[in-house]
Amino acid sequence: MKPYSDRRARLLAQMEPGSVAVIGTAPEVARNADSEYPYRHDSSFYYLTGFTEPQAVLVLVAPRGSAAAQSILFCREKHLESEIWDGYRYGPDAAREAFGFDFAFPIGALDEHMVRQLSNASALYAAAARSADASAQQQRWLEGVRKLSRSGITAPPVLRDLPPLVDEMRLFKDEQERAIMLRAGQISAGAHARAMRCARPGVHEYELEAELLHEFRRNGAQFPAYTPIVASGPNACVLHYNANNRQVQDGELVLIDAGCELDGYASDITRTFPVNGRFSSAQRELYELVLAAQQAAFAAIAPGRKYHDAHDAAVRMLAQGMLDFGLLQGTLDDVLAEKKYTQFYMHGTGHWIGMDVHDVGVYRDTARDDKPSRLLQPGMALTVEPGIYVRPAAGVPEQYWNIGIRIEDDVIVSDGGFQLLTGGAPKTVAEIEALMK
Repeated sequence: MKPYSDRRARLLAQMEPGSVAVIGTAPEVARNADSEYPYRHDSSFYYLTGFTEPQAVLVLVAPRGSAAAQSILFCREKHLESEIWDGYRYGPDAAREAFGFDFAFPIGALDEHMVRQLSNASALYAAAARSADASAQQQRWLEGVRKLSRSGITAPPVLRDLPPLVDEMRLFKDEQERAIMLRAGQISAGAHARAMRCARPGVHEYELEAELLHEFRRNGAQFPAYTPIVASGPNACVLHYNANNRQVQDGELVLIDAGCELDGYASDITRTFPVNGRFSSAQRELYELVLAAQQAAFAAIAPGRKYHDAHDAAVRMLAQGMLDFGLLQGTLDDVLAEKKYTQFYMHGTGHWIGMDVHDVGVYRDTARDDKPSRLLQPGMALTVEPGIYVRPAAGVPEQYWNIGIRIEDDVIVSDGGFQLLTGGAPKTVAEIEALMK
């Protein structure tokens, strides 16, 4: 539990003396009737606690004067009858000991305790407008404190937004996080290889999805990190396609965007391959272009480089290829300046990744008025995912119609450049064709 207690200490060090921070986990959500969706904790709550049960709240009290810092968990009470039906629950006493909190209390006592904790507190740190219920609960606490004003007790005069502090901490992955993310990348890479081996003309997209999910779970991953995209033929030109119900035809490409979640951390891989195991000449041309764009983006990732440099490098490579293959007309400078390339490449080349697949953290230096792209630093984790999507249109060479290609990997910035987390998934034309032979 040391990484979690260290994170709480780092957060407390950023808070005002005598202030109080409150962060709750995610609620359980009904699916239908008396069935609920599989429970998944709130990422930031888990980041600070390691605690995965629902109905839990973390309260941090920053030190002031002689008063020491406090780390307090509110959670469900032990309930042996409920455990018969739903499984083990820690209860406050066991949770305090197992997870290293200073105090732990039943969740039902939260309101009473918060009135006491917020009395004369210098500030309240919470997620601003996270939900109507949370906002109403905070107001009840503050109103409870204000009722004590005749005794000289004051409510916190300042409400501060907590997520920006935690988000910036989560942006930099420690050694434990890197190890989990590497293992998640290895599991997901194996799943993509399995899908390639199982692919053949006539297979349904959902059959390939089933192979992915099987590989995730049999290697210990708890969930897919997001709904898998298994897009064949024209479906590969739909960026967030996830119906996954089409039968794949001979000669088509299959684009799979899928990754597992392991111990709270996501992976995110995209591979594109021919269902019959051999790229056509047109498919190969565009595939090699996207692969070259990814290599150009990789070359722009290192400490001190701008986050946006990778995207700019990929776009320049893709735009030149679009001109070379007759997808666009004009000069490279015009294509870039007028963003003509967005007809075939309309998304960014990556995003932060971590506990959430689109992880928290700002992409620009918000301390400056011009808000430039922020500089990469060791510990930042991001995806690199150029693509090209050619829909039928007038003036577009017909041999490229309905070809959608994306190649995506996960990296962590390191002192020497970056560490590739997902290299086990076949990626070159030769590797893919050899595997599918």
